[in-house]
Formats: sequence, structure tokens, C-alpha cells
Amino acid sequence: MRVSGSQYDVIIIGGGPAGIFAALELAETGLKTLIVERGRDISGRTCPSHEKGIPCCQCKTCATISGWGGAGAFSDGKLTLSPEVGGILDEFVPKERLNKLIRYVDDVYLKFGAPPEVYGTNEEAINEISRKAVKADLRLIPSRIRHLGTGRSMAVLEAMKEYLIEKGVDIALQTQVDRILINKDKKLCGIVTVDGQEYHAKYVVAAPGREGSKWLTEEAVRLGLTLAINPVDIGVRVEVPAEVMAHLTDVIYESKFVFYSHSFEDRVRTFCMCPYGEVVTENNDGLITVNGHSYGERRTGNTNFALLVSKTFTEPFKDPIQYGRYVAGLANLLSGGVIVQRLGDLQAGRRSTPERLKKGLVIPTLGEATPGDLSLVFPYRHLVALLDMLKALDVIAPGVNSRNTLIYGVEVKFYSSRFELNTTLESHIDNLFAIGDGAGITRGLMQASASGVIVGEEIKRREGVLRNSIVNKH
Repeated sequence: MRVSGSQYDVIIIGGGPAGIFAALELAETGLKTLIVERGRDISGRTCPSHEKGIPCCQCKTCATISGWGGAGAFSDGKLTLSPEVGGILDEFVPKERLNKLIRYVDDVYLKFGAPPEVYGTNEEAINEISRKAVKADLRLIPSRIRHLGTGRSMAVLEAMKEYLIEKGVDIALQTQVDRILINKDKKLCGIVTVDGQEYHAKYVVAAPGREGSKWLTEEAVRLGLTLAINPVDIGVRVEVPAEVMAHLTDVIYESKFVFYSHSFEDRVRTFCMCPYGEVVTENNDGLITVNGHSYGERRTGNTNFALLVSKTFTEPFKDPIQYGRYVAGLANLLSGGVIVQRLGDLQAGRRSTPERLKKGLVIPTLGEATPGDLSLVFPYRHLVALLDMLKALDVIAPGVNSRNTLIYGVEVKFYSSRFELNTTLESHIDNLFAIGDGAGITRGLMQASASGVIVGEEIKRREGVLRNSIVNKH
């Protein structure tokens, strides 16, 4: 991709949805904009382990989570059309404006090729699911969802990239940022890449995604910025026959349930439900974790979803990201990657073996996972919370708590630290903004995209090129 010179008006770190939508807002302003992305172009993001069915190759930059489109390019492409899930932007902007932002972002996705179908519109069926959930101590968070699917996500993201290039936005791929540049007067002046190249700009928008959260935290500390500590989410990926969840996924597609464990009252939630999907691995800076995908163009016989336990730490501990890496690292240590276990084996206090897996009814979609024992990985209270949640889910979806259910570990979400930001998502350093999942303020495609719009609008306002604010649209 082209890079014309080293002087820009705006530099955006990260080519995920947050960075892309910030650039889309700026595309027709005449402001010279550069997007810097450490990964490859969308067409070059191939994973050898997924394509060949082999263990993770430990690529230096994981194509599954890094590259144009960010981790969301291959994460099933679910657009959640509700402000209730996917982040904490309602702490920065009024709920009414956040609703307008979500509608605006949805319109942009449609413009670039998102399908018109929306799940979660049958209120009668949703109310019935909610009533059953209450009886199991579960809270259903109803939300409408537009499902792109991994293949369509790639097409949409490619269209956005071509539009930005056409409008004169520069994109530097396979370019890793080393640090944000501050001059001797502690004024923002740009970035420097790992190969020593400096790029200067009046505005810098940090949107490095979850994979870049550790780097962003380190930069905040170096720059003397105040950090707020978010909960760390650690859990498993559950895989069941698709028929077990079909009465839920056919209505809502992604059922979002919240549960508080009986023993410790830890918050447990379902996340990233993938009907007829596949379990996959991710390489998070050398740490192998698990995730799930659903494809618009092909199906499996299974449905998978994450169960995540949220834990907020208090003083003196200040490094939840490292804690999450430690727990996931135990699974890597024991298996060389991801562990898979039959739920019945976990409940019986024994490890799963290849022979025991073959006796089960669920055929694993992640062939490279190593049969093992997740009780050697998770802290006791996490394990108890996960088992409690599976029992609760079995009330509304009989078969979830079956001995044949497969449990993969570890799944962990690295968005544990964030800048202290104002209502325009600006840090204490003038003109330095932080957005998206890596900044710890969003947890999904829609709010990440909306955070980019917020910053794009603010930069346009400061430069006197803001014409129609999202506040006044819709």
C-alpha cells in the first residue's frame, strides 16, 4: 500500500473496525490520513493451521487476529444492533446518541455490502426465551443481530479499503508501530515504527485492537497516562450439536445470557455464539487461545459459543492482562496449544483421551486440540462458575450439560486496561485518542466502529469541516 511522505494530518494506528470507521469519517474532508496496520492485507490473511489442519505454526504475526479488518474479519461478523452489549461507550456518550451511532454504523455496513437480514425481531419468541431463562437464574439480553459471516465480512472490509484508497487515504500494511512520539514540550507529534521510520501528524488515533492491548497499556505507562482497570474475561469455548441450540439461534442467532455463580457470585456470560460453526485457534503474541467462527457460505453440524468469567481485581494488583495470559499459558504448557475435554470427563475428575472423545456424540471441529484435563488449568472459582453456568443453560437448552459436550480452553479476551478518556475519547495528551477493543472501551464490531465515528467527528469539528453531526441524523 502507498505511503506518500511522512507528514499527515491524522495517523490511525490499527486497521480494524475502529480505525476503519475513523478513516471513513475523514475520507472526504481533505485531511491527509494514514492508517498503519501491523498485519497483512485482507486477501493475504491466511492461516496455515486452519487450511492444512495442523497445529498452530506460531507465525510472528497471527493472520487470524491481525491484518486489515482486525480480529473481526474472521470472527463471524456479527453486528449487534443494541447499546446494551459490546462495550461501555454509554459511559462516554448519552444513550440516545449511542443508539443513533449504532444505526448510522449499521447503515454504513449495509452500504458496503452487509446482508439485509436481521435476527432477533420476533418479540413473542424472545419473551418466551426470557421467561424460561429467568427460571434458571439467567438474564437474557435481547438484541437484534445482523450476521455477515466470515466470507461476507471479508468482502465488506475489502470494499471499505478500496473506497478509502480511492478517497486518498494512505494505508501502510505489515508496518508495526513502536511508539507514539511526544516532543520535549510533551506535545503529540506522531509515531515511530519498529524500523525507525517517523511519521508526523497533528492527531493520532490509537486503535490497535485486542491483540495490541498490551502494547497500548505499555505506551500509556511510558507516556504517564492514567489507566483504568477493566475486568479480565477468562473461560472456555463450548461445542454442542447444532440441534441443542437451534430453538435459540433460529430466533436470536446469538443468545446473550448473563449468570452469577451460586458459590462466589462471579459474573459469567455467553459470548460469540457461532451456529453451525467451527472452533478455531488464535495466536495472541505467542499465546495460543481458542475462538469460534460461523461462515455465511458453509455449515457444520455443531454450534459453539464462549463462556467467560469476568473478574475485577483490586489493589494492589494492576496487571489483569498478565493474569489472563498466565491462565491461558497453563493450557499451552500442558498441551502445546488448546485443550479439549468432554464435559462428562471434567465432571468425573478425569482427563479426556482420544479414545474417550471417539465415544462421544460431538465430533470436534478443531482437530488440532489436545485431549486433556482443564481442571489443571482453571482456578477453582472459575471452574465452579463455568460448571454452574452450564447447568443453568441446560434448563433452557437441554443437552448443553450433556457428558458429550466438548469444552475447549482457554478463551481469554485481552481488553483489560484502558486510558482515562474524556467524552470525545481523547486522552490527557491533546489530540491523542484511544478507541476500539484494544483501548478497553469496546468489545465488539458495532461499538468499536461507533468509537471510530465519535473520534472522526471530533477531529472534523476541530478542523472546521464537520457538516452534519450524527447527533442530528436519524
